[in-house]
Amino acid sequence: MQEGLPAEIEAKAKEWLQSPYDEETQIEVRHLLEEDLKQCFEAFYSHISFGTGGIRGVMGAGTNRLNRYTIGMVTQGLAHHILEQSPHRPRFFISYDSRHHSRSFAEESARVLAGNGIEVLITKQPYPTPFVSFGCRYHHCSGAIMITASHNPPEYNGYKVYGQDGGQVAPPHDAKIMHQIQLVTHPHQVKKVPLNHPSIRQVGEEEEKAYHDALFSLQHYPKDNQALGNRLKLVYSPLHGTGMMTVPSGLRRWGFTSIRYVEKQKNADGDFSYAKIPNPAYPPSLEMGIKQLQESESDLFLATDPDADRIGAVVIHQNQPIILSGNQIAVLTAYYLCQTLQATHKTVANGAFISTIVTTPLFKRIANSFHYSCFEVLTGFKYIGEKIHQWEKSRAHTFIFGAEESFGYLYGTHARDKDATIMACLLSEMALQQKKRGKTLVDLLHQIYRQFGLFHEQQRSISSSSSSQGEERTEKVMSSLRQRPPLSVCGQRVILIQDYELGYQTEIDTKRRSALSLPRSNVLSFLLEDQSVFILRPSGTEALIKLYGMIHLEHYDSVEKGLKWCEQLLTDRMDWMEKQMTLLL
Repeated sequence: MQEGLPAEIEAKAKEWLQSPYDEETQIEVRHLLEEDLKQCFEAFYSHISFGTGGIRGVMGAGTNRLNRYTIGMVTQGLAHHILEQSPHRPRFFISYDSRHHSRSFAEESARVLAGNGIEVLITKQPYPTPFVSFGCRYHHCSGAIMITASHNPPEYNGYKVYGQDGGQVAPPHDAKIMHQIQLVTHPHQVKKVPLNHPSIRQVGEEEEKAYHDALFSLQHYPKDNQALGNRLKLVYSPLHGTGMMTVPSGLRRWGFTSIRYVEKQKNADGDFSYAKIPNPAYPPSLEMGIKQLQESESDLFLATDPDADRIGAVVIHQNQPIILSGNQIAVLTAYYLCQTLQATHKTVANGAFISTIVTTPLFKRIANSFHYSCFEVLTGFKYIGEKIHQWEKSRAHTFIFGAEESFGYLYGTHARDKDATIMACLLSEMALQQKKRGKTLVDLLHQIYRQFGLFHEQQRSISSSSSSQGEERTEKVMSSLRQRPPLSVCGQRVILIQDYELGYQTEIDTKRRSALSLPRSNVLSFLLEDQSVFILRPSGTEALIKLYGMIHLEHYDSVEKGLKWCEQLLTDRMDWMEKQMTLLL
């Protein structure tokens, strides 16, 4: 043995050199012990943890990695929780994305659930995340599992758990699941059956048809879509993911049949060969699609992430490709829905929109201007799904549209998670209505700015360290900022600090404290005297802190000049904030 590996880590790794671990796993662990102690430490220093909503981590051998053994133990803990909640023949829906090992992880989950007497419906092929939420609701299941790491790099995979309503598990159920998982410490505790067990049924076709039927009913201008939809020229990329399963068929059913594909990114590929960071928020992954958009003289390029819950859009405006931000897509959609509901005399009684605390304030301003309520929730679409579920029971409000700045949106109540397929259809309908008038979505965006003022946002991810030290370092930064918060940013005084972990906000001048209404969460928000806002929160899945900046301008000479001014000012302030945080790491 090389020196430097703690004895308890070495002992834990050596346990994986014998039964029940398979030969391939043992070879991998032996290589780590002999050749790569740093990675061996990372693989065994902890047990992979089930957080709020599920797991996301690197694949490989080890207790802190995603593999069939850790998947099996997590699922065994989940099974105990399910049987406590639904002891009478519960049923689970399972699907998976295009990543490496996703199918085998889904099958392992199915075998364990069935081994515990739980009926399983598993899809025959990969499907998007929102399809799992839909399938759970469609079959009145006790819950669902989706194997995905969303837009993370190729070495990652994940395990998302949904509750009976099709929403990601939220408190108090997440804590109960975590407790049961912690009680499963060895593969010997896992019960499982063969994949051909009668409790496991393969599904897909019926659910896919029902899903598209649900989306088809959400059109606002079906006659225009069917008659004129082929005039809107689209380019689409699934970024090597599951979007090809539902996005093209959804678009065609709505009438948008003129679709070109980014051929190199079209096929499912766990290596993401032509989109190394398969995130529609990452401009380099859009370059092929933008080139095709220009060369084909198309109107709109749409890209979805590997599990097709997020969507990005690029518009040709004045012969130039304009990449829409996540916030811009959110406000365009909110404005379109409000305006369209009003124009078609379909005003929704007690209608409400939902955004997160890091979504642009313009979203709420638009909803309120049309006399709709807008509720803010913590970051994470599970909180939007939770709010929809509450309203479904209380009837206090009727859900219209939910949005996150991170390119996640939901229109309709067919699912309880963000859905890129319905958004592809809705954005195409919006673009068609603009094209009828000789305009683009960028024209509509500028119209919104002229009516409500200019709003500009930025987001950065500030990495702390490797996973074994990352949590400690990010917590150190947040703790330091709580103890010694900045009182000014680039000459602008901080006038209000909101601490969501402590549950109160503080007015700097008066020192007055008042309670925050949202649940406790490790988030800090700083409001400056010019009403610009900076928000910090640790990532729930990676060793980094996310920094959000928001600024707005009421008076300006032109939209173009005003946006440039906002962008430069916000960039300077974001640079300053990032420098302060880096010094604390």
